[in-house]
Amino acid sequence: MDSKAKTANISSFQHEERVFPPAAEFSATAHIKSMAQYRKLYRQSVTDPETFWAGQAERELVWTKPWKKVLQWKVPSAKWFVGGKLNVSANCLDRHLASPTANQAAIIWEGEPAGAGIHGEQRTLTYRQLHREVCLFANVLKRHGLKKGDRVIIYLPMVPEAAIAMLACTRIGVVHSVVFGGFSAQSVADRIADCQARMVITSDGGFRRGTVVQLKKNVDDALALKDAHGELLAKTIEKVVILRRANNDIRVVEGRDIWWHREVEQVSADCPAEPMDSEAPLFILYTSGSTGKPKGILHTTGGYLLTAKLTTKYVFDLRPTDVYWCTADVGWVTGHSYVVYGPLANGATSFMYEGAPNHPEPDRFWRIVAQYGVTILYTAPTAIRAFMKWGEQWPKKHDLSSLRLLGTVGEPINPEAWMWYHEVIGGKRCPIVDTWWQTETGGIMITPLPGATPTKPGTATLPFFGIVPEVVDDQGRPVPRLSGGKLVIRQPWPGMLRGIWGDMDRYQATYWNEVKGSYFTGDGCRQDKDGYFWIVGRIDDVLNVAGHRIGTAEVESALVSHHEVAEAAVVGRPDELKGQALVAFVTVKTGVVADQKLREALRQQVAREIGPVAKPDDIRFAESLPKTRSGKIMRRLLKQVAAGTEIKGDTTTLEDFSVLARLGSSEE
Repeated sequence: MDSKAKTANISSFQHEERVFPPAAEFSATAHIKSMAQYRKLYRQSVTDPETFWAGQAERELVWTKPWKKVLQWKVPSAKWFVGGKLNVSANCLDRHLASPTANQAAIIWEGEPAGAGIHGEQRTLTYRQLHREVCLFANVLKRHGLKKGDRVIIYLPMVPEAAIAMLACTRIGVVHSVVFGGFSAQSVADRIADCQARMVITSDGGFRRGTVVQLKKNVDDALALKDAHGELLAKTIEKVVILRRANNDIRVVEGRDIWWHREVEQVSADCPAEPMDSEAPLFILYTSGSTGKPKGILHTTGGYLLTAKLTTKYVFDLRPTDVYWCTADVGWVTGHSYVVYGPLANGATSFMYEGAPNHPEPDRFWRIVAQYGVTILYTAPTAIRAFMKWGEQWPKKHDLSSLRLLGTVGEPINPEAWMWYHEVIGGKRCPIVDTWWQTETGGIMITPLPGATPTKPGTATLPFFGIVPEVVDDQGRPVPRLSGGKLVIRQPWPGMLRGIWGDMDRYQATYWNEVKGSYFTGDGCRQDKDGYFWIVGRIDDVLNVAGHRIGTAEVESALVSHHEVAEAAVVGRPDELKGQALVAFVTVKTGVVADQKLREALRQQVAREIGPVAKPDDIRFAESLPKTRSGKIMRRLLKQVAAGTEIKGDTTTLEDFSVLARLGSSEE
């Protein structure tokens, strides 16, 4: 391999030597105070995992019946805490009622529309109040015949009732499947059909950038959709519960549709929590692909809750005094684990916000941080890059001194965004936890621990307790450090998915056939000289350009490191000569002229940081990039644009369809 190819293959790690050790004052009070303490606990967790997890489960969770066996494992099926019984709702609510936490805020919520003054509507629920609301709604579910094992679709805006509905389901053993409010009627119908749900819990609408999202209308449309044979897709739905939120006109179907506020008036607030088997299904969360029906990721009760609670406690160094804000929607797994279950199991105060980060102005997040004294902020790199594009003047308008810890989730964060987050938002004092995990993993897998782990911009650092990741080649053999490969997990962990709902063959084929005996993450990765893990994106996003393997994430980082670039997405297109050519879609900062001179400067930037072989063949300037409502760039669509092919596959999560029509050309 020549030197240029080697440079492209191992990445430049230009920020690798910039190490940020934990602040001494932070470490002094942290749950995990040093690397020595981390290494000792980690070693215990991977050499004797059953003893380690048994100790954690006894200490952290309330069980109504002890387990007989910690782990029953036969690839690819895991059972944790076999024979044990517990209840998620009881662990998140009831356990706090006999302590001072009962009167602490469990959820602080702000709606998008302006309420008093410049702030949005506001609502606070203490643990005692949340417990009562959950019991009431659980009794509503029981009143309509829902029982253990039945499935319910939750299709709500980001309001407290979303968490209430989730916890009410867990209280009586009903399996919930939350559908993100940005999804279409077709997406709702497909998920109902797959899990055979009996009920939909929705709202007359929600708010997004000042407009009403017509959730109830989408449900009506979903329930009318038919398959290729003329059969209704969502024929199992018996009841639709409607939350009054937007006060807009909706169609109410007599006998099927019922109002939340009227239903809770018909029931009592006494609803004992059902003891649930540790392996009882807890929720199904669907992940969509480019083709085929969505995958219903199944999580069960005991192992998932332990993972959510422990990772929240240690990764965010969570305290009773924190105001913790994970900006994810509950429609995503991040919202499940780090808005609802993880924080509440720890007795924390979880902040929820309904709307967009730039409505009515680009300082909405920073206004919220200052107003509520938010201490922990967990958000996505995509959002951080948007904040960068909007400019420092917006956060600088507000006092952000309450923040003590920052986190990122959802995709690899490029070093420039990491540094901006650290300096502008964190004031150079807040640790950053750059977390890697997936819907399938249930909780955070690779992450710094803020009191112990020295961090480097752009890397998720080291594995959490009990997680054994490895970077392997196409034959499943470990590769040397500084070499790229596939990221796999070698040992089972409590929060892992238990399958794809109704399709165990697909589960086996998707996650366990690629590298026999190991969980295949689908992500490309490298380890640096210190053993830190650098996630380079999906394997599909590692391109073979003239025989050189180039991660699109590292090319994107190189482009964004240019001071005039706001955001970049890199994809491959077929090329007769190279096999694949690199196409970059770039948005520039306000006031920057996107011209041929900048295009060439960006190519040279990539050549300097990675190597000439990684220079994009085509750079297209765009006003904006196609994104989902959760802020993820839809690279699959960009691949089709780059190749000049017809746009195919699921586009229901695309926030702005007009973006596709406005994507720039190379002008070369």
